[in-house]
Amino acid sequence: MTAKRPFDRAADSLRTVTLETGVNRYAEGSCLVAFGHTRVLVTASVEERVPPFLRGRGQGWVTAEYGMLPRATHTRGRREASEGKQSGRTQEIQRLIGRSLRAVVDMAALGERQISLDCDVIQADGGTRTAAITGAWVALRQATDLLVQEGMIARSPLLDQVAAVSCGVCQGVPVLDLEYEEDSNAEADANFVLTGAGDIVEIQATGEKRGFTRAEFEALFGLAEKGIGELFALQRAAAAA
Repeated sequence: MTAKRPFDRAADSLRTVTLETGVNRYAEGSCLVAFGHTRVLVTASVEERVPPFLRGRGQGWVTAEYGMLPRATHTRGRREASEGKQSGRTQEIQRLIGRSLRAVVDMAALGERQISLDCDVIQADGGTRTAAITGAWVALRQATDLLVQEGMIARSPLLDQVAAVSCGVCQGVPVLDLEYEEDSNAEADANFVLTGAGDIVEIQATGEKRGFTRAEFEALFGLAEKGIGELFALQRAAAAA
């Protein structure tokens, strides 16, 4: 059985993915990442400070913030700043991004400084969190390379790559990299965050319209490994540009 996908993509195909670097002249690192129609602007900012719980410990910190611009979706949403608080979804996603990046950073090698990754969704068509993680690694790589070049740290604190992709069961078929039309109708969906070594950082998997089987989960995992392998190659190319 085959699922009819938007734009006739194969079940194991990513959307068109681009990682454009150097899009912010002021930030120590920046990347405009596109997964199909989903676009996220990521900037990396180096700050010569750490959170209070790390002061005097000789190690750094990597954190992330995430937000959606008012017309990132079909209708205008209110800025969360105007509401006076972040939504639970926003907090959950930015914590996921931060965890994902910290999984591949040697905090001692970073020194007592913080790198903040700001992930702003310009346009959303599914997979904003996975696009943000993938682009954030590129921006982080730029920022850490700059620290090495300027002699502020002796070596890169990056231990590995990290990237993420969504998968789901649509019309009974496991498929890779869901856009919104698929995500909103999937029987089950999952987000996978993996390192270059193949280690699992996080898996978020949910049965939406029904439970899903172990065989379906393993099929989704296999698709994620394939897709993330392709994302790693794109990250390396972007970082070398």
